[in-house]
Amino acid sequence: MKAEIIAVGTELLMGQIANTNAQYLSRELAAIGIGVYYHTTVGDNPGRLKEAIAIARERADVIVFTGGLGPTQDDLTKDVIADVLGLRLVTHQPSLDKIEELFRSRGVAMVESNARQAALIEGGTPLPNDTGLAVGELLEAGGCCFVILPGPPKEMKPMFDRYAKPLLLAKLPGEPLHSRMLKFAGIGESSLEHRLIDLISAQRDPTIAPYASEGEVTIRLTTRAATPELAASKLDPVEAEIRSRLGEHLYANREAAIEEIVAELLKTRGETVAAAESCTGGLFASLLTDVPGSSAVFAGGVVCYTNAVKREMLGVPGRLLEGDGAPGAVSRETAASLAAGVRERLGSDWGVSVTGVAGPAEVEGKPVGLVYVGIAGPDGGGPEVWELKLSGNRETIKLRAAKSMLYRLWRRLTPSDAR
Repeated sequence: MKAEIIAVGTELLMGQIANTNAQYLSRELAAIGIGVYYHTTVGDNPGRLKEAIAIARERADVIVFTGGLGPTQDDLTKDVIADVLGLRLVTHQPSLDKIEELFRSRGVAMVESNARQAALIEGGTPLPNDTGLAVGELLEAGGCCFVILPGPPKEMKPMFDRYAKPLLLAKLPGEPLHSRMLKFAGIGESSLEHRLIDLISAQRDPTIAPYASEGEVTIRLTTRAATPELAASKLDPVEAEIRSRLGEHLYANREAAIEEIVAELLKTRGETVAAAESCTGGLFASLLTDVPGSSAVFAGGVVCYTNAVKREMLGVPGRLLEGDGAPGAVSRETAASLAAGVRERLGSDWGVSVTGVAGPAEVEGKPVGLVYVGIAGPDGGGPEVWELKLSGNRETIKLRAAKSMLYRLWRRLTPSDAR
């Protein structure tokens, strides 16, 4: 089955927001065996939306719409689709009841236009909105399947995952599609592909598809099988071969960020970590504390941007930071001292540190992208430090450095025979 995604919203065309919905939907549709062949973005204009629908109907079996389901007059997605198909809009009473109850609970009179969010094109299956008000819809008409979803990602993603995806899966011919996500850190996409090129070139079943994001790489293994057990019998040998080559980088075989895995490992071990961050400005702490339950494993952090903070709060000797022959703030010695210092001062089991040059200019005569990551732990010996030479702009270098901190901590927390 071929799919096209039509994102509706003038704000997308003007660059006011990024179309992350298309990225999410493309990945999710591909995972269930529906290939996305086209992305279309169209403004809040009935004529142009009609043109986009006409083109999509000629080349796609499934058309997924996002956006244009709100209460205002420029939220016209359902109106235009109904007009194109020659169908009526009707009221989905459970959705209208939900909207009216929300306004009653707030003690505010409901503006009549809000009832637009409860509209359905006749003959379709409603898709409940668990996190918002506008009801979605799946409708089959004229040999095409229309999936109509809200624009806000916090509403669109659960609606698609909980309601639209099961309906689409039931329509797919043949055996179900099964996927497994292998997650890697500490290695770039090109290096990973080079080490797996023979497997990727010879792939048949399961298929092997790599995807890159900043600081991490994902491989999706996919096969068709009648049961999960049969799927596992085909996926397991391929995963085992990949693990034998890249086990030191493969941190999970499910959809999870490395900060989630690090938090799980720390919780299992009953340990905590503290962070001393210079060039990343607290990004490591932000990533880790985005994980629910991270308060059990994250003792705290210090953003030690200045030498004074490094010295006075974390005990870095002044002779390391300044003066003739000093290695400087951006150095192995300072990274080691920071890791040990934050561990001691915050009373955590592990201390991680980062110091480097995120740009745009050199610091201490050292180039942009030079970063040192340090880890001090309870397993004996002095702090361990790694030198990184990162590329990209300031934002990219900061994110890659923070992900490197997580990767190095994951390596220390994971026994070699478990990788």
